[in-house]
Amino acid sequence: MHVTSTLRSHCAPFRAKKLDIGCFVNKWVIRDHTKRKVFAENEVDRQALRYVIRNTSLPPRMRAQAQLQLTQMHCYTRPTQIKNRCTMGGKGKGVFSDFRMARYQFRLNALAGNIPGVKKASW
Repeated sequence: MHVTSTLRSHCAPFRAKKLDIGCFVNKWVIRDHTKRKVFAENEVDRQALRYVIRNTSLPPRMRAQAQLQLTQMHCYTRPTQIKNRCTMGGKGKGVFSDFRMARYQFRLNALAGNIPGVKKASW
């Protein structure tokens, strides 16, 4: 019980009141969607700080301040926090990254003809 309340408060500042997800929704999908949005919003700032940190022609104090700012940014702003999840079922494993679908959902949608350019191969 305590763990879930901690998780809720951890990502609550970023979560929108109304979700703009048009797929299956569970807590993992909501969290991944939130991470993607936060990362997209802060990507430019992160890239600028990383450029300052790597630029050796700048004074060391400025580079250290940039490094401190980067480490103090929220963990949802990191690209490593984003996980490939199935948009149809919310699965985190066996996901084709090109289609963002799990293997089974991909098969069902491909056989139904819902994915353009994909058809069952036979040779």
